[in-house]
Amino acid sequence: MRRFRYLDALTTAFVVILLVANLVAQKVFRVGPFHLIGSLYFPAISTSGAMVLFPITYIFGDVFTEVYGYAASRRAIWLGFFGTALLYAVSALVIALPPDPEFRNQQAFITVFGILPRILAASLIAFWAGEFANSYTMAKLKLITRGRWLWTRTVGSTVVGQAVDTTLVILITFAGTFTPHKMVEIIITGYLLKVAYEVAATPLTYLVVNWLKRAEHSDAFDAHTNFSPFRFAGEKAGQVENL
Repeated sequence: MRRFRYLDALTTAFVVILLVANLVAQKVFRVGPFHLIGSLYFPAISTSGAMVLFPITYIFGDVFTEVYGYAASRRAIWLGFFGTALLYAVSALVIALPPDPEFRNQQAFITVFGILPRILAASLIAFWAGEFANSYTMAKLKLITRGRWLWTRTVGSTVVGQAVDTTLVILITFAGTFTPHKMVEIIITGYLLKVAYEVAATPLTYLVVNWLKRAEHSDAFDAHTNFSPFRFAGEKAGQVENL
């Protein structure tokens, strides 16, 4: 199996960013309202603290698939999935432990690290499905475009992956709590913000991808890859065609 200089470091960074995004997700902040050029007006919107970091995980997914191949992205997604599950499990265990009488911050600890089972399920399912949809779309579009027009893949994969992720997380979390109209509103708002984030980050993605391709001497094309998310044998990172 070919060894890459930066793949392990990037995978670690991906998992860390994902874990931090989950920790700050409970903070809700408000953006706007504000005016842009002329009469263009944006109303105030509220969104989760995870919005600061979570879309970056999709950029990582694009980089993994573009430079190292779908198998590298698949490995990172599963590491992120199990890392997040472990974070939640350990948090629940520590919360359940009886606090020392001199520990005065039990409720604050619960507020930060506590999570409802339904939200946990929504987070894990949406992350898993959305990231795999993103990487699959990225790999297939690269074959279709024969490696040209990177922006079509980074934006196109985000359009698909974030649609899956945002829809699942809102439906699983709020079904039966909010009206269908309100859930659609939340889905559309979150989805547009995430896609806009990816579009704005396109120049940075170009810089990172082009630098890594030169540094790693790798430009992966998944021409014969088994795209099952559950396949762990066979294709390895880097064992793809470089057309």
